[in-house]
Amino acid sequence: MAEDEVTQDAFLGGLVTVFQPRRGFRAGTDSMLLAAALDPTMTGDAAEFGCGAGGALLPAAHRLQHMRFTGYERDIRLAGLARRGVEANGFEDRMSIELQDVAELSDALENRFDLCFSNPPFFRGGSITSPGEGKQDAYLETVPLKDWIGRMMHVLKPKGRFVMIHRASELARILTLIERRSGQIEVLPVRSWPGADAKRVIVRARKGLRSGPMRLLAGINIYKAKGGERTELLESISRSDALLDWDSPRQ
Repeated sequence: MAEDEVTQDAFLGGLVTVFQPRRGFRAGTDSMLLAAALDPTMTGDAAEFGCGAGGALLPAAHRLQHMRFTGYERDIRLAGLARRGVEANGFEDRMSIELQDVAELSDALENRFDLCFSNPPFFRGGSITSPGEGKQDAYLETVPLKDWIGRMMHVLKPKGRFVMIHRASELARILTLIERRSGQIEVLPVRSWPGADAKRVIVRARKGLRSGPMRLLAGINIYKAKGGERTELLESISRSDALLDWDSPRQ
């Protein structure tokens, strides 16, 4: 990718550098929330499915400093930018980027990771108008959600942590796909502003545990009001290494 087609962006208030395409899909709020939803006390090996240029993966590595990371990405241009980010942030000793389609992951990766997280393409083909140039793979499912989640569960170790951000309208489908294979399921709704319907959900679960009751949190808001400023929580997540607090009933 030509240098004039790439931007060098400061994430977490300058703590992390991410290289992204100037046009096409660029990491935003969903990526920030996904990275902030991870448990910083975890150790071992982590994988992100569909890591793109590293908008969630690189901040995650900054926050979870005792984990080793593998990012899987099918787009050779984005994988190349992610590798630049790995070098720029000094993560070479604990991060690798694999040019790999999630649908073709080796069965040998079964029970390989302690954590698997993802911000997968949200829309099934034909459900929306065609996205702009460079955004198709980020928005449209090339791998059915059932298979995407199935591969995530496949690579997780027993008791490994599953974390996904997705559209709230797909929550029923996500829960159906994970409930027989996981326990300690937690759902954090994400609203645009107070009183609005949730447009996103962040789902956490542990592979292989007894299902038990699902925990539905009160949720968070992106903006203080419709058309207003971002909340203090979102400002802190985007401008520092602050995290989402899963133990707090309201944020």
